[in-house]
Amino acid sequence: MTRPSTPPILSELRSASSPASQVAALRALKNEVIGHEQKKEMWIGLGVLAPIARILNTHKGSGKRRHRDVNGSRNQSKRRGGRSDEEEARLQAIIVVGSLAYGGPAYVSPIHAGLVISPLLALLSPTESPPQLVLAALRTLNAVADSLLLSRSDHNTTDNGLLNLLYTEQHLQTITNILLQFSPSLVAQQQIALAAALIHKTCRDEHQRVLLAQAGVLDALAVRLASFVVATGCSLNPSTGVGSGPGHVGDIPPANSRSRMAPVLQAITAVIQHSRARAIQFLSAQAFANVFQKPDTDAGSSYERKAAVWNASNAFSSRQAPPNLIENLLPPMPNSHFRSSLVPQSNFPPRGALGPSGKQSQTSKSFSSAIEVIQSQGLEFIEEEESPLIAWLLHIARIENEVTGLMAAWTLAILYRHGLTKRGREATFALLLVPLLTRMLDKDLKISSDASSPHDTSFLTSPENAIEEQAPLVLAMLAANSLEVQKAAADAGAIKKLSQLLKESYDVIIPNSTASLWAPNPSTSAQTEMREEGSRLGHNGISTAAYHVVRLRESVLVALAAIASDKDEYRKTIIDQGVIPFVIRTLKSGDANSPPQTIPQTGSTLESRKVPAGNHKDAILAACGAARALSRSVSTLRTSLMDAGLAAPLFVLLRCQDMELQIAATAVVVNLVLSFSPMREAIVEAGALKILCEHAHSMNTNLRLNSVWALKHLVYEASKDIKVKCLEELGPGWLKQIINNDVDFHTSTSTSRFGDREDGSATPIRMSTPNAAGEQVDLLNAVEEDSRESSQDLEEDGEEDLKMSDSIGALGRAELDRKQHNLSSHHTNGRGPLLETTAMTSRNIERHSSHQGLTDDLAIQKQGLDLIRNLICGTGALEMIDFVFRELGQDKLFEMLAAKLRPRVLNTFNRDRRLSESGIRHIQPHTEIIISTCYIIVHIAAGHPRQRQLLISQTELLKLIVPLFSNPSKDIRTCCVWLVTNLTWVDDNSDNMNCKTRARELMKLGIFEKLEAMDHDEVLDIRERAKIALHQISTLLRSQG
Repeated sequence: MTRPSTPPILSELRSASSPASQVAALRALKNEVIGHEQKKEMWIGLGVLAPIARILNTHKGSGKRRHRDVNGSRNQSKRRGGRSDEEEARLQAIIVVGSLAYGGPAYVSPIHAGLVISPLLALLSPTESPPQLVLAALRTLNAVADSLLLSRSDHNTTDNGLLNLLYTEQHLQTITNILLQFSPSLVAQQQIALAAALIHKTCRDEHQRVLLAQAGVLDALAVRLASFVVATGCSLNPSTGVGSGPGHVGDIPPANSRSRMAPVLQAITAVIQHSRARAIQFLSAQAFANVFQKPDTDAGSSYERKAAVWNASNAFSSRQAPPNLIENLLPPMPNSHFRSSLVPQSNFPPRGALGPSGKQSQTSKSFSSAIEVIQSQGLEFIEEEESPLIAWLLHIARIENEVTGLMAAWTLAILYRHGLTKRGREATFALLLVPLLTRMLDKDLKISSDASSPHDTSFLTSPENAIEEQAPLVLAMLAANSLEVQKAAADAGAIKKLSQLLKESYDVIIPNSTASLWAPNPSTSAQTEMREEGSRLGHNGISTAAYHVVRLRESVLVALAAIASDKDEYRKTIIDQGVIPFVIRTLKSGDANSPPQTIPQTGSTLESRKVPAGNHKDAILAACGAARALSRSVSTLRTSLMDAGLAAPLFVLLRCQDMELQIAATAVVVNLVLSFSPMREAIVEAGALKILCEHAHSMNTNLRLNSVWALKHLVYEASKDIKVKCLEELGPGWLKQIINNDVDFHTSTSTSRFGDREDGSATPIRMSTPNAAGEQVDLLNAVEEDSRESSQDLEEDGEEDLKMSDSIGALGRAELDRKQHNLSSHHTNGRGPLLETTAMTSRNIERHSSHQGLTDDLAIQKQGLDLIRNLICGTGALEMIDFVFRELGQDKLFEMLAAKLRPRVLNTFNRDRRLSESGIRHIQPHTEIIISTCYIIVHIAAGHPRQRQLLISQTELLKLIVPLFSNPSKDIRTCCVWLVTNLTWVDDNSDNMNCKTRARELMKLGIFEKLEAMDHDEVLDIRERAKIALHQISTLLRSQG
């Protein structure tokens, strides 16, 4: 059998007889591959990419000569459309590569291996390449970026050649130059739109966002957006004035009818979404200072330094006191009393860590992880004058087509979450944006003709699909932590529409991936492996239909979780829509009604796994978030979730190898193992205790945090056997280690600002956080903003956490029924890490990661202390106290508790000599750690008289508690009073003499005077309990006298 000869086209490409014949061969190749998937596979197998790469690499940086040739009259016979044969060959080669990239994820690997990405990027410079070549290269790069998104279910691939090559100083400067073009020509506007689209598709992690901000891309995008402000006649510059019509404002010409705003807004959201600092940089751009300049305002003043003109306590009315004339373009808002958006009190723990911490959370493309972090933060508003851009974006969202309006709403939602809008905007968004977003969820939504941009030829999604995928995400971002927006969404019928979208997503029939070329003698897998990497296809990834279903399910579930996060009323509405079975179905790792699809596993090896269409990582994470939100309802736990069989798919996820899925599943289990949950017993019998203990030893901070948190719930009111098994599985030494996990960083204190302890350990110093002495710790003004914000996380949600009733124990002895008393456990919020807020350089990223880890460690310490607290309360508390003493070591436990209350010593001599003459500063422990530590001591004091005698002998520990009687935190003061009440309680006559001894010791410590001072405490409960404690001490001492 004779071997097939090389096709003439390929021979001509490898050794062209003339430039014209090479162009003809490329045209013939283009005609063969466009729209013919099997021919694409055949040509890849023949190795066509190698000669194409050589053709593209003939490009030389001789832009001036090239432009002279194009504009001159020489060699006209060698030109086609003003291009030389060499340029025409490169153009045809680019089109061929673009056609191959349109084939899908399987073609990404050979394109990268064929070394065609670098020459494509080199052709992007508008000054070096003809406009049509730049345009074709941008289209091809966008096609490659689209295929990359389909290559893996989690949107991350090991083959990041495009990203690694694009995000360099040289090519980002080229992107900036493209964006700053002001030519009104159609080609230039298409280049701008495609460059912005490329940013949106490829900007994935924090490092890339920082590079875009540093390279000037973000400022260039601000210039593009400012040109639309000018075009709409909304410039506030006194040289033009609002309503005067479009015209040049400084160096910013107005956008023309060929310009497209949606891609620019998409690129902006990709850069600013995870950083408040970059959002401020965006609002502070000189372009906006020019177009929004006021007569009495310095155009160069920064956004943060503008004078405050709004009273934060008053609701906003745009008609009564407009800060700028753009407000007049918006409908007047009704004056209504501002309703707080803080999360209401609940019997459930606050939303905790779902996404991975540090860089992992920043690189994840899953919106469900990001929204969990958003939900863990309270809403913030600026007290300064709001940027006029906010009002303009609101105006655009209302008047533009659906796609542009959605992108404007997305940008507004990000700025809103970053706290860069004023307080009244919450009501404005609820009344103006939520109805718009809800209408976008309609099945019969008609897309405007101008919504489909001819500039972006993306095959990934249509405008209709893009709106379906992104509108729920924007709604979720607005609804998180906002009762007002949640109510507006529910009233607008968003729950019903979202539920219907989720149900219909399971009715979609997902087509099979591209079929392979039939051949009478098909090549075996061994023959395929022998080919060069550039001559064989990669993994198929997922189809565009599957991609849309994944994104749709994810976004809908995230939106439902955000709406249902706070009120049982909305949870009940969601359940009544029949959503629960589809949430469970999304959680399951297999679906009999869906054909399995092979998706490459994330990691360094190209392994495969069978995953049902749509049940990919992002959708499963979102389903975990929805299950978690719905499980915050007691009635839901006892009925719908239990009947639907939520526990079974969660156990599969708990055992899977994907870390993010383990974290998400563990976060749901936190709610399912509460004492009143009917699923608790079944979960324990299924082996959850062992799994959670294994996860608690994980190196991943969030998995460790969620696992300890779940175990804390699991042991509360559990049998003695479960408590003993829990501590044995965890390991007493490990439990002590996580509680004492204070990392020593005194080698890097100049950048991290850590306090050094006497024992050599360290703790982060938090700005503007009350310490145990009531001081405001604000030592170093240079501490990063993200450190300050994250340090206050546990404290801000303290009111809600104190209402958690999962650690009720025998703390008091003096109530009327003379029985054991209940006192609510104080939960840490266990929240996931805050996203990056100030990183503008790689050094700042590393610094932020260091701070983030310490914040997570602090939350884990809190959960570990509460775990001990729940072990020694409830039934069998006396025996469990002795068991904990034996396992942890009696002296070791008291030393650990004292260390948690002991002030840390900050050596500031080499950092800032102005702080103290000796260079030493004492820093009190965090309030939440003090509360958890004190309640362990209170539980011990509620034990056997022998255990109380042991506690009263711990003089050093009690001395550390004395200053806490005057602590600003009412929770700490309450703990102190409970401690005295329990220590002076007489169980029987045999304990009478020992109790008198304990009363004398308390008098020596000065606690009696502290209790007397509490007679004027602002909290009535503390005053009354202090009277009881004083009465018990006085009675004991009088009887002695």
